[in-house]
Amino acid sequence: MYAITGISGKVGGALARTLLAAHQPVRAVIRNLDKAREWEALGCEIALASMNDASALAAALEGAEGVFILPPSEFDPEPDFPEARAVIDAVKTAIEWAKPRRVVCLSTIGAQATQTNLLTQRTLMEQALSKSTVPVTFLRPAWFMENFEWDVEQARAEGVMASFLQPLDKPVPMIATADVGRVAAELLQQEWKGARVVELEASQRVSPNDAAAAFARVLGRPVAAQVVPRDTWADLFTRQGMKHPQPRIRMLDGFNEGWIEFEGGDNAIVKSDIPLETVLRELVAKAT
Repeated sequence: MYAITGISGKVGGALARTLLAAHQPVRAVIRNLDKAREWEALGCEIALASMNDASALAAALEGAEGVFILPPSEFDPEPDFPEARAVIDAVKTAIEWAKPRRVVCLSTIGAQATQTNLLTQRTLMEQALSKSTVPVTFLRPAWFMENFEWDVEQARAEGVMASFLQPLDKPVPMIATADVGRVAAELLQQEWKGARVVELEASQRVSPNDAAAAFARVLGRPVAAQVVPRDTWADLFTRQGMKHPQPRIRMLDGFNEGWIEFEGGDNAIVKSDIPLETVLRELVAKAT
C-alpha cells in the first residue's frame, strides 16, 4: 500500500491516479474529510491527518510500502520558516515511528542553494530527512509550468505576459505537474538504500519569450512577455497582501541569477515529455 500526502493537489493527485491505474493500493492522507469522498470513490483507503500532527501522521503512514511526502506550500512564511519547521519535525517523527519501507519527498530545484529564499523550506526538509533510517528519495522538480495559470487572464485580455523571470530570453528549467506525479509514482515502486536525489525537468527549457509565443499559439492572438522591474517587486507583493516578500524576491533572484539550478550534470537529470503548450491549453480551457 502507498500512502500519499497532498493528494488533493496537482502533483499528489497525478501520483495517486498513476498508481491506481496500475492497480496499486493507495491510502489518501487528507486533512479534511470533505475532500475524501472523491478518492474513496476511486478506491482509496482514507486516513485523516494534518502534516504538523506527528501522532496522526504516523498512524496514517503505518503499514505503508511507500510514502509520498508533499510538504504544504507556505508562500508568505514568517522569518526563519517556523511553519515549515513544525511540519518537518512532525514528518520526521512520523516516519521514524511508522517505519515505511521507503519515502519519496517532493523537494525542489535549487534545494542545495545556501542563500536563504522561499525554497529554503525544502532545503530544511531535505536536511532533516536525509538522516532518516528509512530510505528517502528527494524529488527535485523544475519550475512548475502550471504557474502560468496566473498569466492566462492578462494574456487573453491584453496580449501581455508579465514576467518576474528575467531576462526574457533566458531559458528556465520547467516541468508539468502531471510528469512530476508520474515520475514520483515510478520512484515509489523502486528499491534503493539511504538518501538519494532525483532531479526532473521537461526535455526543453523555456524562456519567458518562449512562453509568450506558446500563449499566442494557444490563444490565437499576439502575446508579448513584459519585464516586471525588480525595484517594484517588494511594493507590488506587499500590496498583494504579503507580509514578508523577501523570501519570494530572493527565490526569483535565484532563478534569474543562476544560483537556483540543478545540482547534477545534464546527463543526471531525468527528462520528461509534456511540453508547455499542452499545459497552457489545459489552463486556458479551465479558465474559459
